[in-house]
Amino acid sequence: MTPHDAFPIASLLPDIRRSLAEHPRLVLEAPPGAGKTTQVPLALLDAPWLDRRTIVMLEPRRVAARAAAQFMAKQLGEAVGETVGYRIRFENRISAKTRIEVVTEGILTRMLQDDPMLETVGAVLFDECHERHLAGDLGLALALDVQAGLRDDLRIVAMSATLDGDRLAKVLDAPRLSSAGRSFPVRIAHFAARRDEALEHQVKRAVEHALAGHPGDVLVFLPGQREIGKVQALLADLAAAAAVDVLALHGELPVEQQSRVLQPAEDGRRRVVLATNVAESSVTLPGVRVVIDSGLAREPRYDPNSGFSRLDVVSIAQSSADQRAGRAGRVAEGWAYRLWPESQRLEPQRRPEIAQVELASLALELAAWGSDALRFIDAPPTGAMGAARDLLQRLGALDAGRAITPLGRRMLAIGTHPRLAAMLLSTDDDVETALACDVAALLEARDPLRATPGSGRSDALAARWQALAAFRGGRTPAEASRSSLQAIDAAAAQWRRRLRCTAKPPASVPAHALGDLLAHAFPDRIGHRHGSDVRRYPLANGRMAQLFDDSALIGEPWIVACDLRFEAKDAKVLRAAPVDEVRLRRDFPTRFSDRDEVRWDDGRRALVAERVQRFDGIVLDARPAGRVDPAQAAQALTDAVRTLGLDALPWRESLTQWRARVRCLCAWMPELALPDLADDALLASLDAWLKPAFAGKTRLDALSEDDLGDALKSGIDWSLRQRIDALAPTRIVVPSGMERKIEYAYDAAIDAPQPPVLAVKLQELFGLADTPHVADGRVAVVLHLLSPGGKPLQITRDLRSFWERTYPEVKKEMKGRYPKHPWPDDPWSATATHRAKPRGT
Repeated sequence: MTPHDAFPIASLLPDIRRSLAEHPRLVLEAPPGAGKTTQVPLALLDAPWLDRRTIVMLEPRRVAARAAAQFMAKQLGEAVGETVGYRIRFENRISAKTRIEVVTEGILTRMLQDDPMLETVGAVLFDECHERHLAGDLGLALALDVQAGLRDDLRIVAMSATLDGDRLAKVLDAPRLSSAGRSFPVRIAHFAARRDEALEHQVKRAVEHALAGHPGDVLVFLPGQREIGKVQALLADLAAAAAVDVLALHGELPVEQQSRVLQPAEDGRRRVVLATNVAESSVTLPGVRVVIDSGLAREPRYDPNSGFSRLDVVSIAQSSADQRAGRAGRVAEGWAYRLWPESQRLEPQRRPEIAQVELASLALELAAWGSDALRFIDAPPTGAMGAARDLLQRLGALDAGRAITPLGRRMLAIGTHPRLAAMLLSTDDDVETALACDVAALLEARDPLRATPGSGRSDALAARWQALAAFRGGRTPAEASRSSLQAIDAAAAQWRRRLRCTAKPPASVPAHALGDLLAHAFPDRIGHRHGSDVRRYPLANGRMAQLFDDSALIGEPWIVACDLRFEAKDAKVLRAAPVDEVRLRRDFPTRFSDRDEVRWDDGRRALVAERVQRFDGIVLDARPAGRVDPAQAAQALTDAVRTLGLDALPWRESLTQWRARVRCLCAWMPELALPDLADDALLASLDAWLKPAFAGKTRLDALSEDDLGDALKSGIDWSLRQRIDALAPTRIVVPSGMERKIEYAYDAAIDAPQPPVLAVKLQELFGLADTPHVADGRVAVVLHLLSPGGKPLQITRDLRSFWERTYPEVKKEMKGRYPKHPWPDDPWSATATHRAKPRGT
């Protein structure tokens, strides 16, 4: 058993206990090797405030969760599942005796949703907060909400090696403690790639260099399983010749293989461990003296233009690079080789997933929680949350008011992405449920098919399922990976157990069977063949998708796409399945419609009335209809403006000025509570202010300037309009007795009003000492002082200063040029005029 004081964090443990006795939250910073993951939970077990309740520690990765629980149990001289246990997806190692539960992120969220009081839990520890996974951020936000509203005695600890501790401490309103680490010096070098050299070959050279020049084991960080496989194949000969073990470490490995990597080699052989960023933190790899870092990771990214998420290979953050390098200095002096140019600059910190992934799961969790007013480290983006809620409505998880439905609650209990949950719950037939479990396992897994020379990969989901069915029958197709199919088969079995499905998966299915289920997961990506191009498919979400020339799906009337790649024109269908229209009409009857519609035809600049048959956003048939319905016409014209923009309306100068005056007064005098007349606000509220003005009209140009003015001003009552005219007058009487125009402007680029401008001949202001003001004296008018010929002489907001300092020079220059106009020595007392001097004077 390893004593507590063998770890650098030991000296800080009394401070941690003391802080949590006095304050319910704590931010703990401790570098890799300090022992925070395994020593802090054990140190808190006998805390008086815990009162024999459970400590729950969130560990983002399954490998790390198992390893942490096993290490703590070993320290106590027990087996996992006694005092210390763990819960991860499809695996539960806890008992009635368990007081420290190490859980992964999704498990913690379920615990909070199922029992917000957490009556048996005294503390929740969030390890590796810097990884900023979506589920981890949500779990922290939910725990903070529970603490604030239900359990003020609940302790929350946020722990990490590389987080922005000061910022997080401010967000949590928590004390911050920092621990020293245990590390030896690590020499860092950049191992340059050769010209046009693939990553796997650069890694091979770096590994050979490390084995030849340094002692100890080598840890190689690679983006994902695919790259690990390539490097492993290249190192096969080296491993045999040099008696070196080449081992993989990633989240998809069986437990036994993961455990082998985390243990030292019994025979003393050197090891090369090829790992994803699972090895960045929380797990200890004994014997590592050299780190080779590709500087890459495979992370989810969300494209807001397409609405699709995908895993991209991206450059890591500097904080991750530092943490990876530190792995070489855990047992002795080490070396870190970075496979990117020294001149390349990395982002300081990892970007949070909440800012770059699809948010349907988060939106469903918040709907179930009943509030989205939570304390997130970074708030979810508004646009992504709107798109997520739209999807959940399509899936039936949210109602029209965006409240969670009974189906939505059942989907949440499934514990997977809402798309897959909707599919798994879409049928009551046991055999279909077993097939749905297969489809879910296929969608969650990496593609089991390899690309074949000359033909690439099939885009048919059916080809994957048929390979799975063949594997179950004892035959693995040549183009398929046996290990991948084995993992998919195991995952499908887990899903059947989860759903209590006793039926065996079928050995064969009709052509449309997969697509009929998949349509419930991707109702927005159901597509119908284009009338003039058999490769193009309008989708239910209004987008367009296209098959590849060699697609196995060409000719199918209906498809559903589960994998799309966004491109500038059409999305490319990477994987899909055919759908039976009869089944679509049975499962989605409300999505089919047959009704008269009126739309704006931009080419003809007119409304078109049609009898339209639709499936969701797909037009199946459209034929000319009769007379245009007035209500539909008003809506169609309003929608046309929404598409064409506000410039399509008949703005006259006086109305443009009125709008600018209102916008300026909004900024100058917010207490007036005037409506927002910015472009975005007007476009968002077209139905409220513009649509009534189109009543009885069938053409866009039938809207007159007066109609537009009445519509724009409709939200402001008469008395407030009078105040606008008084506070921001369009004209002002100058000392000459003439009325002169004031121009107003609002700069949308900087979202700020510009000073009002009064252009007036200098002679008309004789006798006026101070600059005129508007907005109840708050805003000075900018005076554009003009010559008798109307040319600019001076621009000023300080008339008094102009008369005192600048006027004598202007008078000297202008008197000879305009001798017929007055240029008095004393402009303060001179009579203002808009005319030349009378003859003879």
